[in-house]
Amino acid sequence: MKGKRIPKSRPRRPQRRDDAEPVSASFIDSCAHMELPSLAIVGRPNVGKSSLFNAILGRRQAIVHFDCGVTRDRVSASGVWQGRRFNLIDTGGLGMFENETNSVGKWDKLIAEQVAAAIEDAAAILFVVDVQAGLLPLDHGIADRLRACGKPVYLIANKADNQSDALLADDFHSLGFEHVHPVSCLHKRGIEDVLEDALSGIEPSDAELAAHALKIAVLGRPNVGKSSLVNRLIGKDRVIVSDVAGTTRDSIDVEFELKCSGSEVIRAVLVDTAGLRKKSKVDGAVEQYSMMRAQHSLETCDVVLFVVEADKGAATSQDKTIARMIEESGKGCILVVNKWDIRPEKTSRDELIREFRDSLPKMSYAPLVFVSALTGENLDVLYDLIAQVRAQLSAHISTAMLNRVIQDATTRTAPPVVGLKPLKIYYGAMTETAPPHFILFINKREYCADSYKAYLSNYFRNAFNLVGVPIRIVLQERDRRDLSEVVNHAGSSNNAKKKFANAKQAKTAKKKAGFKKKVAAQNARRKNQD
Repeated sequence: MKGKRIPKSRPRRPQRRDDAEPVSASFIDSCAHMELPSLAIVGRPNVGKSSLFNAILGRRQAIVHFDCGVTRDRVSASGVWQGRRFNLIDTGGLGMFENETNSVGKWDKLIAEQVAAAIEDAAAILFVVDVQAGLLPLDHGIADRLRACGKPVYLIANKADNQSDALLADDFHSLGFEHVHPVSCLHKRGIEDVLEDALSGIEPSDAELAAHALKIAVLGRPNVGKSSLVNRLIGKDRVIVSDVAGTTRDSIDVEFELKCSGSEVIRAVLVDTAGLRKKSKVDGAVEQYSMMRAQHSLETCDVVLFVVEADKGAATSQDKTIARMIEESGKGCILVVNKWDIRPEKTSRDELIREFRDSLPKMSYAPLVFVSALTGENLDVLYDLIAQVRAQLSAHISTAMLNRVIQDATTRTAPPVVGLKPLKIYYGAMTETAPPHFILFINKREYCADSYKAYLSNYFRNAFNLVGVPIRIVLQERDRRDLSEVVNHAGSSNNAKKKFANAKQAKTAKKKAGFKKKVAAQNARRKNQD
């Protein structure tokens, strides 16, 4: 028989995340004291700290640019070198003068606080200087601060791109540090010597949590309160908060434990991203890199906290663009309406919900919660929503249950007739999770109206309680004769009566049987005559 045949085996099911043994809260608490050792990169502005950060990790994670003051927050990431695991922390430049360009002098105090916190958490410090610029008074001042902290300090003489520059590293022995390493981040020279020296003085750590860390990206327009929300969620000032739009530039990864109702503890990584502007308003290479980092965080995360402002009263055009990006990515999402404490007067909760639902149709699947990052209002509701969306990422629906729901949906509301014949759904199966993918085998794809496909998506969401995740429905054309052949082959036997899909197929089979019977009778007569 011509035409494509359906494979006899059932569609392959993706592996569920919850097949692994769950990690208890007591296990997570016991691992809290076994954190990976941290290496903090410290130095004055524009000496190549972010370049060293990227060179050690072997990937472009921190934004690198010739302008001073690009890095402001602590950027941290985990790395591995010869089996040793560690956390690497990139910090902002210390000692920025007020007359520096780009108006970065205002960040001096905030950056210094972030650097001090990184030094306090670090097991060792990588002090970066610039051999091409030579020894400057700022280097002496930073060296005095680092000696007072009592941590092991390794002096990194960066920008030693040739042999003559490497010889200039001897001038920095006057700072009084034992370990001086000429390094070229541009040519990736001297990196291994730095790691070998720094990690040799740190006892190996066995901190490797077995649970999958839930990666949560915080996205939104500039100055909607993303960094404030991150600090409120983790309970400390981890990222710099300011009224100036565009304060956050890098994507900041922060590990923390999310405590939900019912004593459930979730190991998670919170990613604070730069505010997503309109492309026409992106100014300079640094902002372009920030947008690229935020988009990469969206692609690699598990759940998105989409932050909008309650005081605006409705979503803006840029909010709609971000909503489309999130929906197309297929990530789980929670719509977080921040600044609830300064909402417009005489505006009820129901009115705001209606305004945001109407202005953000792409976020119809995302649960909505009103919070205040300033006061901490409704954060407990946000915690529970994160746990609920996380559970949906690994949910799998059996084929039998799905087909019962399909039958119930078509019984309640029959498909509209589009074209010459009505839509017929033979059966369906779930092929992927995160987001849920359903494949429906039908007679003709053009017979399915868009409105009925949306009806099935909403029906599946309500039937299986799929909260916070978009649903993908794939329509696959199949001939009923192909389907019946698979069914008949699976359950047929030599003595069993064969079933046919329709009268035409039965009539054709009857003719073939009659022809074979006639030929057999003729052969028998010829044999008797002989």
